Amino acid sequence: MRLPYPYRFDKSTIFAAVIPQILYYSDTILYEQMDLAFKIRNRYIVLLAIFAWPWAVIAQEKNSVITAVVVDSTSNEPVGFASAALLRQESKAYVKGMQTVDDGKVQFADVPPGRYAVRITYVGYEDYLKENIVVETGKDINLGNILLKPSGELLEEVVVQGTPAAMELGIDRKIFNVAQSTISVGGTASDLLANVPSLQVDVDGSVSLRGSSSVRILIDGRESAMAGSDITQLLQAMPANSIERIEVVTNPSSRYDAEGQSGIINIVLKKEARAGFNGGVNASAGSYDNYNAGFNLNLRNEKFNYFGSYNFNRRNNVGDGLNSTRQFSNNSLTENSTESRRLGLNHSVRLGADYYITEKTMAGFSGNLSLRGNNRNEDMFYSYFGHPELTGTSNRFSRQDEDDLGFDLNFDLKHGFAREGEELVANVAFGRDSEEGVNVFDQTFTDPSTAQDLRVNNTGEDGRNLNLQLDYVRPLGDENKFEAGYRSIIRRSEDTQRSEYLDVGQGTMLPDYDISNDFSMESIVHALYANYQRKLTEKLGVQAGLRAEQAYLNTEYLSFDPDVPPSDRTATGRLDYFRVYPSIFLTQEFGEGNQLQASYTRRVNRPRGWQVNPFIDVSDPMNIRQGNPNLLPEDIHSFELSYAKFWDAVTFTSSAYYRRMNDVVQPIITTVEGMDGVTFSQWQNISRNEAAGLELISRVDFSKKVDAMFNANFFHTRFHGSEAFNIAPAEGFNWNANVTANYRVMPGLSAQARAEYQAPRVMAQGKGIEQFVVDAGVRWDVLDRKASVMFNVRDLFNQRRWGGYTQTHQFYRYFENRWMRRMFMVSINYRFGRQDFEREDRRRNRGMDEDFNGGGEQF
Repeated sequence: MRLPYPYRFDKSTIFAAVIPQILYYSDTILYEQMDLAFKIRNRYIVLLAIFAWPWAVIAQEKNSVITAVVVDSTSNEPVGFASAALLRQESKAYVKGMQTVDDGKVQFADVPPGRYAVRITYVGYEDYLKENIVVETGKDINLGNILLKPSGELLEEVVVQGTPAAMELGIDRKIFNVAQSTISVGGTASDLLANVPSLQVDVDGSVSLRGSSSVRILIDGRESAMAGSDITQLLQAMPANSIERIEVVTNPSSRYDAEGQSGIINIVLKKEARAGFNGGVNASAGSYDNYNAGFNLNLRNEKFNYFGSYNFNRRNNVGDGLNSTRQFSNNSLTENSTESRRLGLNHSVRLGADYYITEKTMAGFSGNLSLRGNNRNEDMFYSYFGHPELTGTSNRFSRQDEDDLGFDLNFDLKHGFAREGEELVANVAFGRDSEEGVNVFDQTFTDPSTAQDLRVNNTGEDGRNLNLQLDYVRPLGDENKFEAGYRSIIRRSEDTQRSEYLDVGQGTMLPDYDISNDFSMESIVHALYANYQRKLTEKLGVQAGLRAEQAYLNTEYLSFDPDVPPSDRTATGRLDYFRVYPSIFLTQEFGEGNQLQASYTRRVNRPRGWQVNPFIDVSDPMNIRQGNPNLLPEDIHSFELSYAKFWDAVTFTSSAYYRRMNDVVQPIITTVEGMDGVTFSQWQNISRNEAAGLELISRVDFSKKVDAMFNANFFHTRFHGSEAFNIAPAEGFNWNANVTANYRVMPGLSAQARAEYQAPRVMAQGKGIEQFVVDAGVRWDVLDRKASVMFNVRDLFNQRRWGGYTQTHQFYRYFENRWMRRMFMVSINYRFGRQDFEREDRRRNRGMDEDFNGGGEQF
């Protein structure tokens, strides 16, 4: 029976309540932050001066316009939807690009003086390259008609040879195109992330980048309020079919948020922009009753672009595990095995519209809604050996039921100025996540002297996010660019827990005030940044930036224990700090297709969510966990040296990196005095950690039918230990490698396989186990490529596990778990309306020349 709960929401009134809540909370938050802004304004005077100085040196010169019309050489008709790229003549580096519309017109505005080339590509035609275009100051150039010659190949043959790459590689970034991942179809966002080079996803859904789980995960360039305090739950519920691409930056500049120890992961949701009406539907079914279904629609005309989608996801993860703990004090042993089932039902809706006010001004409004239900069942079977108080065995059954509502609303405004590349982008986003749940724990013992342990916990969470952002970019002549911006992120959350236990003597349920409490948290970050790029020579460039952030973390813990004096029932925490985060990048080109980049950034990893929440987690009574509201943020200094080389059939990037983390946050495990065989885990700051590594990534096109992506990461980790927590220094070598191969069997039929190995990894108090996982899939395009039928199997050899051992002077514990067994999935996708199957223009050198902003989104 579900107990009374003070924060329950009625789903029938969701839509009626959304708009008033947004207006109320937005007004309240903005009013409270006005006073805060006045208090910190003096700290930004220096940065405002930085913003102002470039205006004094802006060169006032008139650049040129290059125009042309792309036509079919046989029919003399304009060719729409062809890809046009403006390149530097000598290096063939990408400068800017566009896609023709129905009139076939090409126009590159505000082109600085220099020598250029123009490249035109389109499926079914031979590539066209116009070289040695000399641009002089103020003189426009008309190239006239560009005649594209039919390639003479059948469309199916061109499609086979021109399949877009699953991964686009740059010297400091990666873009993972979801449509090319056959093995992820029918899965979730977590499954997609597990297939991206440099990333790993553990059994609980936690994402790691280059061995660090402290990574910043964004959705459409912003932190998602729908995730609440745990982004992993949202990722495990989000269907892969709703995602367009995944973008990874390992050492972001000052333009981006300073948060995240190892970098940024940006998940870009689907949003079509093709002219006319188009869309698609999809459905998937797999073993253990896993199902996905959804559709997306898009309507685009001259002034408006409307888009929307709906996705349903039923995920059923069936897993198992084991745990063995030996106490050194009395040589006792506790063993337990587990059987688990996690059932989740997710409905997600996305609606939005873009209004093209003028040729250079666009306003957009979008909203996302997520309804999630989770049932987590776990059966634990204990055996006790040599304990002075526990004997025999016990069975513990855990039943957890949660309902979650999340939504966010976004308003975007983008304005381009007369100067090519100069633009102003603004965003206001508000979101909320509400969760309620009930957990029932029932444990019985074979020893009649040990009483039954029955407990019921009612939990709730209510979180709100407000994002205010303004970004400005201005080119300063041909070889210089200035960026500046402001951002405020305001997060508030309230968590509650009410616990009752069975009093065996009275036969009734009584409140347990030790773990019944309220916890509220307020996290506020105000930031200003400036970033300047300059070409020192024709092949050497520098980018320097500075980001200043004023951060606050306020927490309040409220106890309901009547035996505690009212004055002692509330405990508050306050964290207030101002930091400056510099970044600098040096990039050197060595002839065509060679780049070397050295970079340094300072970053921060702020504790949040369950890390700072002092609720006591008793889901496993032998291994109790608790958050720590007094955690300090980690201070990270990151250095990276990257080299990229591009050949016609091979792309190769390598990165040597070093990270130094101060005030490292780690879970510290100890035994509980007076509780035989019980361990207690709590997050703590433990001195310093260092990581140095080498990452290699290469894409190889072996033939027109076979290509592969290789990735290997080798790194050494050193924990300096902590005398305060009796942790000895630990260090070790870690590495992982993976390969994804594609084989195009025949036109419309392709296969994909991925293998990954992760060596045993070093932890602060132990070491992890090794892993080897293989996924595979087949895709068949039918109905003139309007539909696709796919079959895949994840964890082909059924051995994906997460585990290791923890060892201290008090105990030794070995653990091993998995939350999903081998799964087969069949999927069908059908696309309708106008479709563009254009050849992939790899644009090998676009990494340093194009802004990386997720298709208009700002990090």
